[in-house]
Amino acid sequence: METITLGTFILAILAAVVAGLVGGAIGGVVVGGEDLGKELAAMLGSFYGVIAAVPGVIAGLLLLAMF
Repeated sequence: METITLGTFILAILAAVVAGLVGGAIGGVVVGGEDLGKELAAMLGSFYGVIAAVPGVIAGLLLLAMF
């Protein structure tokens, strides 16, 4: 079984940031695009998307490292 290296950890965090930005922006436009305007909804969605994605990936990597 391979261990998780620092490079793998950083790469996973970067992937989580990018996925959170893109997914949050799309979700923000879909949910609040008409009320807030598409630009503001995308900006807020990308902010909250990263807040949700990064801790989840960190928790997953820590669980993988333990087992």
